[in-house]
Amino acid sequence: MSARAAGVSPRRRPQGWVAPGPQPAGPDGSPELEVGPGESLSCLTGDWRLFQPSRGHRWSLDDLVTAHVAAGVAERTGAAQVLDLGCGLGSVLLMLAWRLPAATLVGLEAQAARASMARRSIRWNGAQGRARVETGDLRELSGALRGAFALVTGTPPYFPPGTALDAADAGAAACRVEHRGGVEDYLAAAARAVVPEGRVVLCAQAPQVPRLDAASAAQGLALEQRLLVFPRPGKPALVVVDTYRRGAGPPAREASLLVRDARGQWTTEMRAVRSRMGLPDAPP
Repeated sequence: MSARAAGVSPRRRPQGWVAPGPQPAGPDGSPELEVGPGESLSCLTGDWRLFQPSRGHRWSLDDLVTAHVAAGVAERTGAAQVLDLGCGLGSVLLMLAWRLPAATLVGLEAQAARASMARRSIRWNGAQGRARVETGDLRELSGALRGAFALVTGTPPYFPPGTALDAADAGAAACRVEHRGGVEDYLAAAARAVVPEGRVVLCAQAPQVPRLDAASAAQGLALEQRLLVFPRPGKPALVVVDTYRRGAGPPAREASLLVRDARGQWTTEMRAVRSRMGLPDAPP
């Protein structure tokens, strides 16, 4: 059976590109780490992979940029305890585990099926000694997770109920629509989980900026940097990735990332993001 037929996505590599970073453990003979029906084992970062549905909600550019910003924050501040709220399939969690080998990481996910898939990915990549996923609702943050993390990340759903069609699959619908809370709930949970000197990194749709500003102020979180992500020249920003800290600080910085140029090619900045996070910086 070919790798593609078995649901294992082949890595399309540019000529001469060698995957950086730690090598994954692989299935190691465990039936639980084999690809099941309706699944794929997709390339993530370096040679690490992610179990995810063959169709429906899958890891994306938003996850990559969030992990990139969060990794930079961790490296700048020395953050070594990371919580990813609503971690879903574990893409941001695993990209940070790949980039931050000294960090311990916890994912919190309300959907049991997605939490289980994330745990399998952690095992497949050999990160189970320092990364785990708990099943739970971030709006009911357990006592053990409160005030325990130097870095908290999150990629909330983008649409309030009634503003977008739910996906046919309930699991994918919860990733798109705020059935278990939006940016306000994520920031409230992050404020409870982060240590006083810690940072919060949150990704949201660009039109949600007024909600982000109101919710962060309500939680005593000061904006440190706002990264606006533009798909192409002349197009509005798709998403923002905000970095927050507690209390007052210097005025917030605003930065931008242009993903593709006018010809549709990755920009120099986007190639640098991909390279830093263990992805090829040129098309195959």
